[in-house]
Amino acid sequence: MANQYERISADLRRQIDSGELTEGDRLPAETALAEHYSVSVPTVRQGVGVLQSEGLLEKQHGRGTFVRRKPTPAVRSNLRHQWEKDRAREPESERLKTGATEHDTGLTVDDLIFDAKYEQVPASPDLAAAFKLPEGTMLLKRTYKTRHSNERAPFNISRSYLPLELVEANPDLLREELEPWPGGTQNQLFTLGIELDRIVETFRARPPMDNEAIALGLPVGVSVVILRKTSIDTTDRVVEISDVVLPGDRTEIVYTTKLDRW
Repeated sequence: MANQYERISADLRRQIDSGELTEGDRLPAETALAEHYSVSVPTVRQGVGVLQSEGLLEKQHGRGTFVRRKPTPAVRSNLRHQWEKDRAREPESERLKTGATEHDTGLTVDDLIFDAKYEQVPASPDLAAAFKLPEGTMLLKRTYKTRHSNERAPFNISRSYLPLELVEANPDLLREELEPWPGGTQNQLFTLGIELDRIVETFRARPPMDNEAIALGLPVGVSVVILRKTSIDTTDRVVEISDVVLPGDRTEIVYTTKLDRW
């Protein structure tokens, strides 16, 4: 019965929230839990599965089920874009102090490990249509993974695309070893004389691909949110597109919409 496995998941969740079970603790064997709750082993698996999908428990092959270390949360707000634009023209000494990941997590630069990989790729039909460029136009693809120094999994996987012809005007923008770039993409665009007018973001959720689940350290049942961020300049030209894979167990998306008063 549904209420049996829900009773198990609720009780285990309570133990985790209260601190009776702490990060790294191993749960009793499924047979022991079944005896404790007077249910069948499959019912125990259902109850434990609920907490796996919530990211509270993780099964380790050959070792058992453990209380999962809670990953550092990230709060992503649409207000970050104006914050980034305000910083784009600041002196480098100011831009070096913090970045978007620090803004979203409350961490410092010293807490983080950055990974950036650059490559030149032809525009797929999807990206060509989004940029309004011919299919096959060369793009600079930048893949970013940033993680807490004490954690294995990154906060997200971000793939950013810029028209290669656009960024070649500043050769430094082709050098991945200069990452993390102080001031991020908006400052990089500023070096090209580009000012953003607006950013359009679309979200959808789906189960993770196998490689995403491994890279992000996702428990079974946790979905990902796919964000496409389209940056448009003051001439109404699409200048950058980012596809970001956000893990559902550590990402909170907050949108604040200012409404005109009557």
